[in-house]
Parts: sequence; structure tokens; C-alpha cells
Amino acid sequence: MGTGTFSSRSLIVGGTAIIRAATRVVDKATKIAAHLLEVDEGDVGFFEGRFVVAGASDRTLTMKDVARAAHVAWNLPEGVEPGLQESSVFDPTDWTYPFGTHAAVLEVDMETGEVQVIRYVAVDDCGNVVNPTIVEGQIHGGVAQGIGQALFEEVQYSPEGQLETGSFLNYAIPSATELPSFELDRTVTPTSLNPLGAKGVGEAGTIGAPPAVMNALHDALETDDEIDMPASPERVWHAIRSLRSSDPRGSAAV
Repeated sequence: MGTGTFSSRSLIVGGTAIIRAATRVVDKATKIAAHLLEVDEGDVGFFEGRFVVAGASDRTLTMKDVARAAHVAWNLPEGVEPGLQESSVFDPTDWTYPFGTHAAVLEVDMETGEVQVIRYVAVDDCGNVVNPTIVEGQIHGGVAQGIGQALFEEVQYSPEGQLETGSFLNYAIPSATELPSFELDRTVTPTSLNPLGAKGVGEAGTIGAPPAVMNALHDALETDDEIDMPASPERVWHAIRSLRSSDPRGSAAV
């Protein structure tokens, strides 16, 4: 029973259940392979889908061979039931805690208030990585969403309560044009809470990007005054004008 893919839990919970069930399948298949090869179970190793007799690399069986024998059940070790299907349930004892550092470099047009992200660097630690491409893709997508939250996306209503951003014609989301090429790296600190040593990464980008972008914006404007998200050109323009009007010299040091 799975309640959904959220909270960066798919690999941690589902993946652990899969690897535990798969390990049981391999253990049973090894017992069957040893019987078919007429050797002790301890002399059989499993490598890349093949069962190999130690010291006799020419004596092998594929998983397909063993699966067929397990299901046909004509020649099985004593006490071994037919089939190779196994199941496992994994209930984590605690949460895993990934971590990372995200940094953004911005340029602000002081006349229009337009903000452009010119560089974005993210270093994350999600424990052991099973599929690097998927991890990088999740961080790319999450960072894009986080930048969207910080600079573009907003649900707006008219004074009469009419939704004014009901389509992508007027609900702003970042495209490739508004985003830099993300620079990613990672460290690896395995967790002991699951046998994969994996931690969540699905929300790393969405958590790291908004504060990274907004902190960079406040740093660029040299202000501690709050700027609401999304930091649209209009809001940034008003913030700049407010800073300049409050500067006794007539212009803010920005």
C-alpha cells in the first residue's frame, strides 16, 4: 500500500521494498541454481544477471534459466516451493534529511526593475545516487520552479474576485529564455535508515531556489526591506524608488 509519490519518498520507501524483495528472489534463485549446477550454494555467485560457479566461469545459468526451472518445478531442491515471486513492505523508522547549498547571481535593471538570473550553482547531498540523470533532472526542474516562484508566478484576482491569471497567456512561468544553464554538483553522505543509503532529492530545487534568488536580489539592492514574491519588475521598480527616496543624497547606493 503506497499513499503516493510525495515528500521525496519514492526511492526511499518504494525502492527499499523493491531491493528487499529482489534480494529474496536472488537468494532463492541462487539455491535453485546451485541445485541445477550440482554444487554447494556457497559456491554460486550472482553477477549481472548470471549465476556463476566459483572457479569455473564456464559453468553458468542465466536468471531466465533459473526462473524457468523455478516455475516449471520439475527439478527443485527439497523444500523449495515453485516460483520466484517475493514481496516486501518497508516502513521507515525515521525521516531522511538531505542537504545542500544553492547560490544565485542576478542582474537588476535599475530603470525597469527587471531581474535576470545570470548564474545558478547548486550542490546537493541526497545520499547514494541510483540514477544520476534522474537526480539532475529533478534538480533542474525544481530550480526552474523555484525561480518561477521567486520572480514570475502569481495568482491574481480582480477587486470583484475574478481570476485574472487563469491561463499561460497571463500567468507568467519561466522558459529557457529566462533561465541560465544550471551548474550542478553533489556530495555523497549515505543514510543508515535504508539499505540503499538514499535520501530524498525531489524537492531540493524548489526549496533552495526561492531563498537563493530573493537573497541575491536583496543583496543587489543593498536592502533589508521585504520584497514580496514574485519579485516582478513592478515590485522591484517600486522597491528601487523607495530606496532612492529614503536616501538623503537622493539616490540609494545600488
